Amino acid sequence: MRILLIQPPKAPATIGGEDVHLYEPLALEYLAAGVGAEHEVQILDMRLDKDLRGTLEGFHPDIVGITAYTVHVNVVRHLFEEIKTWNPQVLTIVGGHHATVAAEDFILPFIDLIVIGEGVFTFREVVERFGKGQRFDGIPGIAIPSGSALVRTEPRPLGDLDALPFPDRSLTGLYRSHYYSEWMRPLASIRTSKGCPYRCNFCALWKLTGGRYLRRRPEKIVEELAGISEEFIFFADDESLIDTARMKTLAELIRSSGIRKRYFLYGRSDTIARSPELLELWRSVGLERVFVGFEFFRDQDLTLIHKGSTTADNERAARILTDLGLEVYASFIIRPEFTKEDFAAFRPYCEKLGLRFATFAVLTPLPGTDLYEEVKDRLITRNYDLVDFLHTLLPTKLPLKDFYAEYYGLYKRAIPFHKYWSILGKYPLKEIPSTLATSHRVLKRLQMAYRDYDNQPAADAH
Repeated sequence: MRILLIQPPKAPATIGGEDVHLYEPLALEYLAAGVGAEHEVQILDMRLDKDLRGTLEGFHPDIVGITAYTVHVNVVRHLFEEIKTWNPQVLTIVGGHHATVAAEDFILPFIDLIVIGEGVFTFREVVERFGKGQRFDGIPGIAIPSGSALVRTEPRPLGDLDALPFPDRSLTGLYRSHYYSEWMRPLASIRTSKGCPYRCNFCALWKLTGGRYLRRRPEKIVEELAGISEEFIFFADDESLIDTARMKTLAELIRSSGIRKRYFLYGRSDTIARSPELLELWRSVGLERVFVGFEFFRDQDLTLIHKGSTTADNERAARILTDLGLEVYASFIIRPEFTKEDFAAFRPYCEKLGLRFATFAVLTPLPGTDLYEEVKDRLITRNYDLVDFLHTLLPTKLPLKDFYAEYYGLYKRAIPFHKYWSILGKYPLKEIPSTLATSHRVLKRLQMAYRDYDNQPAADAH
């Protein structure tokens, strides 16, 4: 059979996304590897190639699967409608994060199946049964739309990550030179773990694994790394450093294998604060950049989101990384309740941490999170296109226009220009003009984001 897997693009109203970074569709590469060589599989990355109709006409798939985060829901609905209009006999399947936490949003006549949770083995079973003309009843981890309801099967138990096949990266060969994060280009992704033992109320990832932290054996990770051609590697984990003993073993195995890559990974500030020697070891085997969710500049705000770390952890982590010469990808959160004084207080905090790069996301109640359940009756929009962490979903204390003026100003002034310029020095010279132009365009969209709340298209959220 011919199977088409699609990575959807962002909606026009969505800010950011592929305009500022582009990671390979790792989930789809896993699915493709899992179905077996007897099937013909194609991956269409619509962030880079918008020609859905041309792909359908040229490939003639029997099955089409699309993955979706919350921000993609409306786009994915439209894609499936187009696919079913092209050929009603195509089996249409949706999976991914949003399908797992809010499957009801995909009860539509042009979606046949919803895959919930880790999809590799579920998808394989679906493909096998479809090829034999059999029903899907009893396959663990699916939901079948039936009228206005869902017929759910038993959840698929969490399995051993080492039982999964290596992702089939050959299917993204045409796109691979375009995957990047800032200057790290081309950038490959690898998953070494899944889940998180912490309980941040704005995050659903820990819920998807029942609070468990699932790990791959270091030997398997090194085996996969050896087959990746890209120099830059992003660890696409929910959190990479928590199991310090495992990460020490992995670094030592990478060193002994002779693999030379340049790494970018996630790390909590409290983990980094407790384990400077681990970061020093990783620097010696190629670590260049660490994504750190500092989140806030006040401990009471960190307590509010159940972060489990402190501003003292943040400051120590930033100092450790800077002293080691590791680039800090600092991620912060702003609350809709922020006043002008709150926005102003963020700037000296960034300076205190010695940052050269920072991003600021609005505290966003995503479906599936504890935060969403607490505030869902207060949402000012239910348009999934705006669930991009830059549009607020909750009422702001400041008038919306003033809130976005302050937000824009924070991005413009939080990091001194000379420090941003030092970051630009990491880019190839020819890429600097386009990088500056993109940054300017995205920031202008942010400044004008208050306009996006007028005359919105209807969109349901649960």
